[in-house]
Amino acid sequence: MPQQNTEEQPGIAVAIVVHEGRVLMVGRRIGEGQLSWQFPAGEVGPGETCEDAAVREVREETGLNVAPAKLLGKRAHPQTGRRMCYTACEVVGGTARIADPEELAELVWVTHGDIPQYVPHGLFEVVQEYLDAALHP
Repeated sequence: MPQQNTEEQPGIAVAIVVHEGRVLMVGRRIGEGQLSWQFPAGEVGPGETCEDAAVREVREETGLNVAPAKLLGKRAHPQTGRRMCYTACEVVGGTARIADPEELAELVWVTHGDIPQYVPHGLFEVVQEYLDAALHP
């Protein structure tokens, strides 16, 4: 039986969108009255790159137009085991809003110092390093 390639295309693309000293986070509905704060993200489609999927997910979820700036890294998510890729994105147009109310309940632009309130378990190291530099705390 052939071994699977562990460098397959990641299953989930995550967009790290920094604009005017803040990072975009979305509140996903996970239960009655409960939210999970995350970066815009979704499945990588067939034939799509991580970067393209990140751009598409930001547009679909928030209506914001972004461009990929840098692929930050890939990993297996420590809790779910899903293949993940993280792309830094720059805003090129539009205004962030809840474009998919079935999936999102809220969105916020978060300062560097407030990130732990939204993600108390900490961030993937390469994402944290990028935000440390990009948000100039």
